[in-house]
Amino acid sequence: MKLSFKKISVFLVLTYLIIGTYLSLNTGISHDEFHEQQNWSYNLQAIKDFFNTGEYASFLKFKDRYHGIGFHYISQPIQYLFSGFVEKIFQINEYGGLLISKHIAVFFIFFISGVFLFKIFKTINNDDNFAIISTGIYFLFPYLFGHSLFNPKDIPFLSVWVICTYYIIQLIKDFKNNNHVSLKSLLILSLFTAFLISIRTLGLLVLLQYLIFLIVFSETHKQNLFPIIIKQRKNLLIFFTSILLLTYILNPIFWHNPLEIINSVTWMGKYQQDICTTTLGKCMKALNLPASYYFIWFFFKLPIIVLFGLALYPFSEKKLSKNMFANFIIISLLITSISILAIFIVLRVAIYDELRHIMFLIPLIFIISLSCIYIYNKKIFVIFGILTSIFFIAENISINPYQYTWMNSFAKLYDINKNFEVDYWGISNKVLSNQIKKDYKNKEFKKNNCIYGGQYADVFLQSHGFTCFKSYSELDSAIEKPYYVIKNVRNIKRSNPKDCQLVKNETFKYLFDVRAVSAGSLWYCN
Repeated sequence: MKLSFKKISVFLVLTYLIIGTYLSLNTGISHDEFHEQQNWSYNLQAIKDFFNTGEYASFLKFKDRYHGIGFHYISQPIQYLFSGFVEKIFQINEYGGLLISKHIAVFFIFFISGVFLFKIFKTINNDDNFAIISTGIYFLFPYLFGHSLFNPKDIPFLSVWVICTYYIIQLIKDFKNNNHVSLKSLLILSLFTAFLISIRTLGLLVLLQYLIFLIVFSETHKQNLFPIIIKQRKNLLIFFTSILLLTYILNPIFWHNPLEIINSVTWMGKYQQDICTTTLGKCMKALNLPASYYFIWFFFKLPIIVLFGLALYPFSEKKLSKNMFANFIIISLLITSISILAIFIVLRVAIYDELRHIMFLIPLIFIISLSCIYIYNKKIFVIFGILTSIFFIAENISINPYQYTWMNSFAKLYDINKNFEVDYWGISNKVLSNQIKKDYKNKEFKKNNCIYGGQYADVFLQSHGFTCFKSYSELDSAIEKPYYVIKNVRNIKRSNPKDCQLVKNETFKYLFDVRAVSAGSLWYCN
């Protein structure tokens, strides 16, 4: 029976990996992907300049010089390996093949994060059913699954944070059982910590999580923290030295001056001051966010089962305290999540596009919540866990490829189009570009006529002979007709182009909601 169970589990995991990879290659291109590739190009040139001349003056003028490139060290080889294949199979231009190939790397690192999350669940409660169902909910959660198909920054950061969390738990577990800290384990943790910081400077906050874990462990296990630190001072010195050295190596911007890390933190903390995010009908500015912003988005984005689990925490606390180590993990993660949110609110850190910049907290919240439900009542957990997984599968099918816009059933009580940000990534560009290939044959449109809006429409149309692509902002000065107009991203909320006919309104519907959510539209102007 156990062997059969393992075979079924392996089959489901492989099926998930294959389907996820396929879907990642069939989605559109988000607006961040161009900027991320550009960021790599500037950094790569800076690396070459630094080794050739010892300086990189032009790189220091680059606006996004503080954007980390850690994930690129993994994704770029994969991109160049598969880009030619993707370009031919999907009939897109060369640059598009390079960008879409990155989706493979993004989905794969998300998949790896699920493996480590499974291990964390097993550490909390040594129960296969609990770990499998919990990981299944994580893998199938439409919001994270949707982002895992393309998001080149937030998903890698989230995934490596999960890996770091696993290793700090294991390191403390080893100390608890053996009263010894392995130097090898510390070096592994230092590597992933530096890698996390190299993806986004915000990764420095994981050091706060480590400190919280140590303090909570000392309190829950009646261990005096100071003697432990004194005893492990050599290992800790090696640990922090390794982090500093690896962080320096992985971030070219620090090479000319290691103190640039201070500028990096300051710059990224107030980045993109002009962007606002529609939240319950209000346009909330990134640099002037009310504290309610975070809780509104968490309330509408987290699955109801997770909100239920958080509400159960006070009722499961007594049962949880019987498992001392599990209790230590849950309390540590809870304090970590609250502390990081408090820092963001107090320091007025700029975030936008709903939860993308604090997405890394979601797996931590999942661990807390699902553990509370399981500890409170195993039967309730199994029943609602399986039902939630089935619902997520259906929802993923229903709203593909817009899973990343997913909102829970509470949000469906509102008009989502008017009250919330929807397709700010612009993934509808692929569908709307493909519609042009079908539609133009019945119009007077020639392939050298212009297409306005629709970021990266050239990726999908250039290889089919279309030659003129202009930004949506250039539409105001458009003179020569006919032309097509693609409305997506934030342009979706602007007024429709004058004297034009609607060709396609790209919409999707959440389950149990009859109202269509608009992801973009295509217009023909003659």
